[in-house]
Amino acid sequence: MEILADKLRPQSLDEIIGQQHLVGPNKIIRNLVENDHLVSMILYGKPGIGKTSIACAIAKEINKPYRMLNATINNKQDFDIVIEEAKMHGEMIIIMDEIHRLNKDKQDLLLPYIENGLIILIGMTTSNPYYKINPAIRSRCQIFELKELSNEDIKKGLEKASKYLKGIKIDNDALNAIIRLSSGDLRSAINLLEIAYYGTKDKHVTLETVENINSKAIFFSDANEDGHYDVLSGLQKSIRGSDVNASLHYLARLIITGDLDSIYRRLSVIAYEDIGLANPSIGPKLMAAIHASELVGLPEARIPLGTIVTEMALSPKSNSAHTALDEALADIEKGNTGNLPKHIQTNSPLYKYPHDYPNAWIKQQYLPDKIKNRIYYKPKNNKYEVNLNKLHSEMKGEK
Repeated sequence: MEILADKLRPQSLDEIIGQQHLVGPNKIIRNLVENDHLVSMILYGKPGIGKTSIACAIAKEINKPYRMLNATINNKQDFDIVIEEAKMHGEMIIIMDEIHRLNKDKQDLLLPYIENGLIILIGMTTSNPYYKINPAIRSRCQIFELKELSNEDIKKGLEKASKYLKGIKIDNDALNAIIRLSSGDLRSAINLLEIAYYGTKDKHVTLETVENINSKAIFFSDANEDGHYDVLSGLQKSIRGSDVNASLHYLARLIITGDLDSIYRRLSVIAYEDIGLANPSIGPKLMAAIHASELVGLPEARIPLGTIVTEMALSPKSNSAHTALDEALADIEKGNTGNLPKHIQTNSPLYKYPHDYPNAWIKQQYLPDKIKNRIYYKPKNNKYEVNLNKLHSEMKGEK
C-alpha cells in the first residue's frame, strides 16, 4: 500500500514546497532544467525538506531515464546493472540516497562514467558534504544546500495532503500541533496526519488524536550524524556568547537524545576554552556536576547539568590561557625555539632558586635567547585575571 507522502511526491519543480532559492523562477536548478543542461549535484539538508522530491522532479521534468539507488543498501551488482542500462540509453540520471556512505569500490565504479557524462549523479545526504563525502565525488558535483521549511510550508503541504483524505475534518489546534511536532520535516508531518486520519472512526482529527499518537516534537539530532554535532556546536556558541536561554535550549535537545557523554565532553572543553581564567572555579564545579549526573542518571541528571550550564552561560569569559599556549605551539611548529638558557638547565649552579628570595621571585631569563622577549599570555579584562596580574606585579616589586 502506497503511503500518502509518496503519493504526494512532486512531479515537477512547480510542485516543490519551499526551496525557492533553488527551484524558483530564474533560480539555478530551474534554469539548468529549462536549459536542458543538467550537471551532477549533491543535495544536502535535514530530513523531510525536499531532497528526494527535487531529485525526482528534475529527472521527470528533464525527461531523461533515471534510476534510484541507495549507497548503503544497493550492492556493487546493482550498480553494474544501472551502468549497463546507462550505456544502452547513452545517458542516465542516478538518484542516490545516503551518498555520504558510498564506499570506495562503488565510487571507483561510478567515477569514470560521471567524468565522461554517461551518468549524471544526483546525490542526497543529511550530512555536510564538505566533511563526509569523498573529495573525488565531491569535486565532480555541484553542491546545493536545502533550507529548513517554514511553518507555512508545512501547512501548505498538509493542506495538499488533506485533499487525498476523503471526508477528513481537522481542528486548527490539531493542525498546528502536527506542524509543531514535525519540526520542519514535511514527510513526518504528512505521515502523522495520515495516521491520525485512519486512527479515528469519524475522520475527525482533534488535538487529543494527535497527542495520543505523538506528544514529542521531532528534531534532527542523530548521535552519529552532523545534526547532533550541530546541536553541540549550538550549545558551545550559546554559552560562549553568554546567552543562557539558548544554552539551556540546546542542552535540553541533547538531554532528550540521552547522550550524556557528549554533553560532558563538550562542557569540559567549554569550561577551559571559553571561560578559563575568568572563572577558574568552573572546572571543578563542572566535574562535580558531572559526578552528580552520573550518580543519579537521567532524568534527574538534568538538574545538576541545568545548574552548571546556567552558571557557565552567565560566567565571564576568557580564552587568554589556551590562546597563549596555541601561540607557543605555533612557535615550536615553525622551529622558532632555541636552546634553554644555561642557568635553567639540569643541575646548573647558576640557577637562582626563587624560594630563597622575597616573594619567591628573582629576576632571571627563562626563555631561550632567540625568543627571550616573546609574550604569549595577554590577560583579558576580567576580575580574576586583573587581580592575578596585580598580585603578579606586587610579587615582582612593581607598582
